[in-house]
Amino acid sequence: MTSPEAGLFELPDRYLELQAEARALASSVAGIAAEADESDSVHPEVRARLAASGLAAVTVPAEFGGRFARVDSLAVTVVREVLAGVSAHLDSVFAMQGIGSYPIVAGGSDVVRKRWLPAVAGCEAIAALALTEPEVGSDLKAITTSISEQDGDLIVTGHKSFITNAGDADLYTVLCREGDQYSLILVPADTQGITVTRPHQIIAPHVLGDVAFDGVRVPADHRVGEPGEGFRLTLATLATFRVSVAGAALGVAQAALDEALRHTTGRTQFGVPLARLGPVPSLLALSWTEIEMARSLTYRAAAAAARDPQASLHLSSMAKVGATEVTGRVVDRAVQVMGRFGLVRGSLIERLYREARPMRIYEGSTEVILDSLARQLVKRHGTSQQGSQA
Repeated sequence: MTSPEAGLFELPDRYLELQAEARALASSVAGIAAEADESDSVHPEVRARLAASGLAAVTVPAEFGGRFARVDSLAVTVVREVLAGVSAHLDSVFAMQGIGSYPIVAGGSDVVRKRWLPAVAGCEAIAALALTEPEVGSDLKAITTSISEQDGDLIVTGHKSFITNAGDADLYTVLCREGDQYSLILVPADTQGITVTRPHQIIAPHVLGDVAFDGVRVPADHRVGEPGEGFRLTLATLATFRVSVAGAALGVAQAALDEALRHTTGRTQFGVPLARLGPVPSLLALSWTEIEMARSLTYRAAAAAARDPQASLHLSSMAKVGATEVTGRVVDRAVQVMGRFGLVRGSLIERLYREARPMRIYEGSTEVILDSLARQLVKRHGTSQQGSQA
């Protein structure tokens, strides 16, 4: 894998050290990456090697066994860029430890934090975040899964769908309706009343399923945050981890470009290497240019998110859109310049092609994010106009 340039700035030593650790982990998984990336359950060897590396500790605060005093968006992004370039499955297992547990970091009770976060840091527990439902995707205010109180306990009833790690998770952080409000609750996976099914699989196989909660009862201290704080804590999670999707996308794009270079420099047509023939040089150079542009924005956004996640969510959103859209184009060009060899089933480029496509949809589709950014842009313009007229 080509080493990424630092973009607009040189990464501090602690991030370069993380990159080196991530490369060592990715290298250890490379031999089983194809097998793991086709799995619909957490691959036990991938999990074991992630646990042994200690890198999952990047996803929780130091107080609970983590690597940094607080979860560092740039650290998560740097690690995901390396891991995703080798194995989407490894990247997903790593990332979901943070995404599934961060609401607990931000709003969980002391009892819950002490019980679960060290286990997440050591990969002894697999985390999941349950937001979407069979009829609810981006419009989370339409959810019907509910919380009620009974004899001092909290009762969860409803159906969550397309949940990453469903069936393999040890804990679910669940977004629910609570009267006219929205709240989060932690539900251990072994609680009575939980049923997991796997009715769907996507083009890039993923640990994915539906989770039904049939009057599931948990203690009151399993509430995450105060009643009505569900969206605030969900937004805090997105603000911290969304930019890392851009990092993962860069890893996929870089891997695709490397594979295209391997093929086009090693194959000769009409007496010259493909990399010097017709439009191929321009396609390769354009891919390189777009990757570096996306990397610069991604690192800038991730560094800003490490300082103040919510204040820089617009940058994280731009990076997520920019990097995932670039990755789609880069992987498509790689297939094109490889010709018929880019179409071979079971090849690396086919796997990367399939991995790239869902990135433009999950954790905020391109269109939904652009709509939100446009509203912010118009609002900022109006505020600036009012200020100039004052």
